[in-house]
Amino acid sequence: MAEQPQPISPVKNFFAGGFGGVCLVFVGHPLDTIKVRLQTQPKPQPGQPPLYSGTFDCFRKTLVGEGVRGLYRGMAAPIIGVTPMFAVCFFGFGLGKRLQQRKPDDVLTYPQLFAAGMLSGVFTTVIMAPGERIKCLLQIQAATGETKYSGPLDCAKQLYREAGIRGVYKGTVLTLMRDVPASGMYFMTYEWLKNILTPEGRSVSDLSVPRILFAGGLAGIFNWAVAIPPDVLKSRFQTAPPGKYPNGFRDVLRELIREEGVASLYKGFTAVMIRAFPANAACFLGFEVAMKFLNWIAPGL
Repeated sequence: MAEQPQPISPVKNFFAGGFGGVCLVFVGHPLDTIKVRLQTQPKPQPGQPPLYSGTFDCFRKTLVGEGVRGLYRGMAAPIIGVTPMFAVCFFGFGLGKRLQQRKPDDVLTYPQLFAAGMLSGVFTTVIMAPGERIKCLLQIQAATGETKYSGPLDCAKQLYREAGIRGVYKGTVLTLMRDVPASGMYFMTYEWLKNILTPEGRSVSDLSVPRILFAGGLAGIFNWAVAIPPDVLKSRFQTAPPGKYPNGFRDVLRELIREEGVASLYKGFTAVMIRAFPANAACFLGFEVAMKFLNWIAPGL
């Protein structure tokens, strides 16, 4: 069983969730760039080595060829989207908990917390899908050496011009398949770990910074353990030329399994897991710190 926080404030959750999201993107984006490049690198010709032999090779080549800025390619799109996305994410989780409570002081079970987390994944997809599409295209653009898009806004304009709103939201179903179960695991794990790490007789709200970082970091790892296979499919589908996969993710899945085997569904695993702990530790710490600050300056908000 888990101790429930105070009733959520949409305004506080907006700002606290947004701040946590900015912390996550800043800490985790370099390895997200590596992950996407590994997931979308072309299949090598017979007798030729792959473009990147692994996570560290991709990191080295990116750093040598493009400098530190290369690791932050495409970061503007998620930064622009993180404030409303994480606000909606944390609000959706709180709303999911509230909907399952018969009384305000009801304590939810962990399966109920998982269901609340799944609702947050549905809420965030509207913002996440186009941001992910733009981010992935900008990340692989630098690796190919072509310059089709001058930035996130130009990318969005060109996508809309070429295929309308469907072009911008390409990959939405796969984003849902990734984020709904992963978000359930994310929030349930965080709440579970917070309760385990809280000393006897103390409140969860008084958890120390190292314990918040540990709980948030492990929650991120559990989240990505669930999310990696659909994330690989999403990255491939969102960066593919128009018309390549007429049947959507089923075509992507068949092609990957046929040409590269089941292990291809875990491409970028090392980069994801290296990124997951520090990025999500930063996210939850940012959220908790921002919430305490907002509760202090505006207790009645």
